[in-house]
Amino acid sequence: MTTPDTTARRTLVACAALMVGALTLTACGSDAKADNKAGGSLSSGAGIVISAKDGSTGASINSTGVKVGDGKLTEVKMTESATGTSVPGSIAANGKSWKPKERLERGAKYRISATAKDEDGKTAAANSTFTTVSTDNSFIGTYTPDGGAKVGAGMPVSFTFDKAITDKKDVQSHIEVTSSSGQKVVGHWFGTQRLDFRPRAYWKAGSKVTTKVDLDGVEGSKGVYGVQDKTVTFTVGRSQVSTIDAATQTMTVVRDGKTVKTIPISAGSPDNSTYNGQMVIAEKFRQTRMNGSTVGYGGEYDIADVPNAMRLTTSGTFIHGNYWYNQGNPPFGKEGTSHGCIGLADVQGAGGDTTAKWFFDNSLVGDVVTVKNSPDKTVSPDNGLNGWNMAWSAWTAGSAI
Repeated sequence: MTTPDTTARRTLVACAALMVGALTLTACGSDAKADNKAGGSLSSGAGIVISAKDGSTGASINSTGVKVGDGKLTEVKMTESATGTSVPGSIAANGKSWKPKERLERGAKYRISATAKDEDGKTAAANSTFTTVSTDNSFIGTYTPDGGAKVGAGMPVSFTFDKAITDKKDVQSHIEVTSSSGQKVVGHWFGTQRLDFRPRAYWKAGSKVTTKVDLDGVEGSKGVYGVQDKTVTFTVGRSQVSTIDAATQTMTVVRDGKTVKTIPISAGSPDNSTYNGQMVIAEKFRQTRMNGSTVGYGGEYDIADVPNAMRLTTSGTFIHGNYWYNQGNPPFGKEGTSHGCIGLADVQGAGGDTTAKWFFDNSLVGDVVTVKNSPDKTVSPDNGLNGWNMAWSAWTAGSAI
């Protein structure tokens, strides 16, 4: 939102060789060796080099390709062995390299056949049959936000890895997050499978944030390698922080330092109070189902069409529209009656000119909703994208580098 061949790069071993400096001719195939990074190296006088060694079982899904030293590639064919399906790719304009159009599948067997010709018209050929790194021997990090997104100023960069990471330092050192604002960005580990990045204060409005992921071939734990090599950039929109005062049951929306709206709300009841603290909008749903049994409330509620809902915590705290509130309850802004969510006046179907729809339409994923004066505790930093509730000293202490 990429695997390693564990052998080192070496030059081609051919069955028959011509004069030094000429293109290597082969009569019976080749032994093409590779390492964990893209391209494979070429030494002086070498011929065709396939980056995945013939017979290897841990080839990269990102960097597997072909290069030639003293000539130009004339044809490269790559197929997936199990099905015989051709893998599309292209030879570079200078004829010196070839690479697949898309990354390869993990744990799949492939065959590459390549031919090349030197200036004298002599031809050479090389081939390699190999298997890419398996799912069991590789790890992937699911990350947010994705490239091209426009997010609020509170949005962290968050990675969740599909396997436990024991070499946190090596993994973190191969992920770089930078901002056009020049803000210093530091990573923090929550356990062994989650790594978040943020600056000391919210991102500056209008800045561009770039995440460079260079995990292809990085050993995250013994025998388990990364398979990602990608750079993504997202944009920070205007700064919007909405503060909920549970004591007065109101929400004040502040955009770029100016108050734009004050909204009556209904926060958690005394028995099911709302968390205090800074919470980041992680997801938005025009309508969604909310079932109390999924968050520990048994059969107390099951509403199929909750309108204008935005997630604030992993554990189930939302700020959302509420069309059933006026059934026996005081007006919004008078009393907290929810199971911990923050309710806004709405109508069934998520349409109409309501405060809930206004807030939904004027909010970005990554905007901050801060709750104060609730009798509950402060939300945990890892319950959602809510690392802002951790002091900067504690945040940086959780970095592996």
